[in-house]
Amino acid sequence: MALHITGDTAADELLSTDAFALLTGMLLDQQVAMETAFAGPMKIRERAGSIEPQVVAAYDPERFVELFKQTPAVHRYPGSMAARVQALAQAIVDDWRGDAAAIWTQGDPDGAEVLRRLKALPGFGDQKARIFLALLGKRLGIEAPGWREVTGAYGEDGSHRSVADIVDPESLAKVRATKQAAKAAAKASK
Repeated sequence: MALHITGDTAADELLSTDAFALLTGMLLDQQVAMETAFAGPMKIRERAGSIEPQVVAAYDPERFVELFKQTPAVHRYPGSMAARVQALAQAIVDDWRGDAAAIWTQGDPDGAEVLRRLKALPGFGDQKARIFLALLGKRLGIEAPGWREVTGAYGEDGSHRSVADIVDPESLAKVRATKQAAKAAAKASK
């Protein structure tokens, strides 16, 4: 299945076909617009010549930060996010032999196991891991038994809570409105 997250056909194609690019986009999805975060892997590939975990992990850290700073920036926090992307790449190389998709395919894991594996990655806390698993299940057809149960509300059909629910510009607008409402409610409760 094809993803439609960034509004850029080439960036969405990369996310749809490259598991590490998709993981990287999810990692970058904090404190920037979703479209910016998920367009990041394409910018990295264009500037570094590759988005392969082995290449990213081995890239000179100072040069990698500079690559993040180029206009348009990969992320608003280039130093910390470049380091996180390299840590993620190193974990994929060390723990999954460079194959990011093995996280959800190796050994035919159930949803709880995929969630555990995702949460073990640098930069993937509980919420980010649940959202990513919902993205795999809803948009990419990953059928790990029990994935909906372990993702909670993110796995619900018809919801507009996260990137897992984006299929077109209209659903993107609904997700954005849901997130804004949640932020406003949290701010009001303080």
